[in-house]
Amino acid sequence: MSLTGIDNERVKLIMVGGKGGVGKTTCAAAIALKLAREGRKVLIITSDPAPSLSDIFEKDIGDRETRIDDTCELCGLEVSSDIVLSRWKERFGPEIYEVVSSFASVDYDFVEYIGTAPGIEEEYMLNYIMELVEGGTYDVVVWDTAPAGHTLRLLKLPELFLSHMEAATKFYMSMYGYIEKMKDTMRLKESKKTLLQIIAGWEALSERIGEFIRDGASVKYLIVTIPEALGVKMTNRVIGELEQNRLAVENIVINNVVRNADCEFHRLRKTMQEQYIEELQQTYRGKNLTTLYLEAFEIKGMEKIAGVARALFG
Repeated sequence: MSLTGIDNERVKLIMVGGKGGVGKTTCAAAIALKLAREGRKVLIITSDPAPSLSDIFEKDIGDRETRIDDTCELCGLEVSSDIVLSRWKERFGPEIYEVVSSFASVDYDFVEYIGTAPGIEEEYMLNYIMELVEGGTYDVVVWDTAPAGHTLRLLKLPELFLSHMEAATKFYMSMYGYIEKMKDTMRLKESKKTLLQIIAGWEALSERIGEFIRDGASVKYLIVTIPEALGVKMTNRVIGELEQNRLAVENIVINNVVRNADCEFHRLRKTMQEQYIEELQQTYRGKNLTTLYLEAFEIKGMEKIAGVARALFG
């Protein structure tokens, strides 16, 4: 079978997930190239701590939106947690510092400390992706996510982040009465915005992001796996977590499948793989499973990536 629904013009964000080393970046690159060569403006972004987009496309990409292919509208971006935190500080740092410094003597480094709070990196990563999708520069964004463990943290972020905000709100409320009483005596600086207002803004942002990632018409999730015990186990975990968070997976790619068993090694490997392929087929009968066969060469460069795209889309 081949991928379905991914190339629908209503789709604005395609998230490609799975455990490390299963071919997520290869599949993301193939999807992005296919859509771009069909005439759409595409951005492929990776948040993997060890990005390999540059290696696969044989093009130096880095942390700025970079044109990848002169024959179509395809750009790439390798984004790190440092970049995300930097953008978060640019957006929220000044107002946080203004509020906190109005009743305490703190260095601006305090903003960086706030930025390490649970859920903030994940929250703003998704906000950053949402801004790219809604910015209008691109028709579709293909997101090569970090390995499964990190991606699952993203899915837990609304509860994690809002829990942190609730604790921050309680702390602020306990301080608020004391601050008001001491304001005249200590001649505290006036702040244009209260911490409570900032927290309320973050809560609204978190809820908006939750709605965004659950929009099944414009956001699609694709899982890449390999027919081995660890790959199947991680796939079950990721899909289970996604569906618990009301995020539907329609497509699963089974990568590195042995096609022709022409030696004892490949015969044994093919036999091993078949039991895991059958397990995936039985477990996910209602989903679309696409097979990518093991190649003798590494997938690098436009020609090889285009070949993967043809295999994925048929």
